[in-house]
Amino acid sequence: MTSPLHYSRPTIWSVAHAEAPEVVTSAWFDEQLSDTYQRCRIRPGLLQSVAGIIERRWWPEDLRFDEAAALAGAQAMEQAGIAASDVDLLISTSVSRHHLEPSVACAVHQHLGLPSTATNYDLANACLGFVNAMDIAAMAIETGRARVVLIVDGEGSRATQLATIRRLQETTTILSDVFDQFASLTLGSGAAAMVMGGPRDGSHRYLGGICRAATQHHELCVGDLESMKTDAGALLKGGLALADEAFRAAAEQGWSWHDADRYIPHQISTVHTQKLCELADIDMAKVAQTFPLFGNIGPASVPYTLSTVAADLQQGERVVLLGVGSGLNCAGAELLW
Repeated sequence: MTSPLHYSRPTIWSVAHAEAPEVVTSAWFDEQLSDTYQRCRIRPGLLQSVAGIIERRWWPEDLRFDEAAALAGAQAMEQAGIAASDVDLLISTSVSRHHLEPSVACAVHQHLGLPSTATNYDLANACLGFVNAMDIAAMAIETGRARVVLIVDGEGSRATQLATIRRLQETTTILSDVFDQFASLTLGSGAAAMVMGGPRDGSHRYLGGICRAATQHHELCVGDLESMKTDAGALLKGGLALADEAFRAAAEQGWSWHDADRYIPHQISTVHTQKLCELADIDMAKVAQTFPLFGNIGPASVPYTLSTVAADLQQGERVVLLGVGSGLNCAGAELLW
């Protein structure tokens, strides 16, 4: 069994988020699909009553995903008090992308005016990409391969959701089509970024964490910019089993995550959050939530949510990041604020 990773040097210098400006309510989605719901005998309001998502955000149509990521990156750099020339490594974790090649990181690198010496690349792992990138950054900082690492993520759900609505509005749509594509309607748009480096005044320690995989479930959630089809029941069951394995392994190998001060889970829905907390015996009052107003922003959701509560965290508080992503993969990490 792979041991959890422990670090002594990596710290978080800043974490920032950029909010997409256009508010799109779940009630609007219900209106667009009212004929389909009536024909398939589906009760309107499931997005809000079951998923717990009241609204989400969209970027303007002409804003690119890399531009969104760069917006958050610029904020994180400003908060950290660093110049573009200080960045040694840039990692982009965006799932949303306009093309396969070149990497999103190339465009972000150029938008932010980073130096030619700054290594840049994409790291994609569904909704866990950003958390994985934090661990890659920690390795680089721990070993001295990088002094300052910038991680960025920009996601957009407009195109996927409009395409999904058009498909579901077709008169040939049946009940199973709606539920297969329901997860697409829970997505949101936003961007997040983080600067990590070695110890310095005011920084927050990245202690490390643990990862587990259950890739026999890699076909349960498959998506692209046009659609996302999900076996929601099987995904929830498999994800909870994998999270349980990871959480137990962490506890057995030295991580005391049952009594942390704050929890930042990947933001999916009310059901997922409640089930995860029940499984891990986590007090819901300690769980930060952004999905009711911002939806599932993919890999940006954990840093985005962390950024929204960062100002309220007290020095010395223990913060646990948790997530399960399509694949299935699970990751958990602890921060000492």
